[in-house]
Amino acid sequence: MKFLAAAIQMLASDDKEANLRAAEAGVREAAARGARVIALPEVFSWRGDKAGEKKNAEPLSGRTAHLMARLACELGIYLLAGSFLEEIPEVQKCYNTSLFFGPKGDLLARYRKIHLFDVAIERGVSTLESETRQPGDEVVVAETEFCRMGLTICYDLRFPELYRALVGKGAQVIFVPAAFTALTGEAHWEPLMRARAIENQVYIIAPDQIGHNPKSFATYGNSMIVDPWGRILSRAPDVPAVITAEIDLVYLQKIRQELPALTHRKLP
Repeated sequence: MKFLAAAIQMLASDDKEANLRAAEAGVREAAARGARVIALPEVFSWRGDKAGEKKNAEPLSGRTAHLMARLACELGIYLLAGSFLEEIPEVQKCYNTSLFFGPKGDLLARYRKIHLFDVAIERGVSTLESETRQPGDEVVVAETEFCRMGLTICYDLRFPELYRALVGKGAQVIFVPAAFTALTGEAHWEPLMRARAIENQVYIIAPDQIGHNPKSFATYGNSMIVDPWGRILSRAPDVPAVITAEIDLVYLQKIRQELPALTHRKLP
């Protein structure tokens, strides 16, 4: 079985209306190209400073989720709403939440980012996501007509045990919506992406933020779709863009049969 997938690269700001318009335009463009599975980046609907996070968080029944559900239904697609800030009632922190909608607009899966980006790199990247965000605690796989698809977000990419757990739940495609820093992305984005694809023998769909947001750090872009052999099937240029690639599940099974590493695991 084959289908076309798309990753949408954006430069989101603290202007939610502009972000939602850009996201909708990207989704429509991808669908017009024939994509059946479309993914947006992390914090695509609002990305600003920490002081504005709580005010701009939304419930699962909020405008962002409603728009994404409507788009998925109208276009008859599977839509990964990269992530948005999910309101937690009576709590100052938010979840960083990814929603996955089916072609009827139904919510197939909700994933709350498990690993929070708390780093202080001397060359200029310092952030503490845990100050304003609450971690999730659930490994999430969604069932589709094509295959099972696993959900992760950005910094999760550095934790291979999460990806192995997703494969253990049957994932053949894994999403990595991100706002990866320009500094760490230049060194680590591609090798980590290819490693997760190779070691788990899965397709990776990774839409990233691109460019400098004046109220946050500069992001790396280079959104990509990677196959189970580790080949980069499509990579975005250094501007907001829509990329597509064919997902071939027969090819994936061929790789798993010819190089059955997933069945050779031996734990100490």
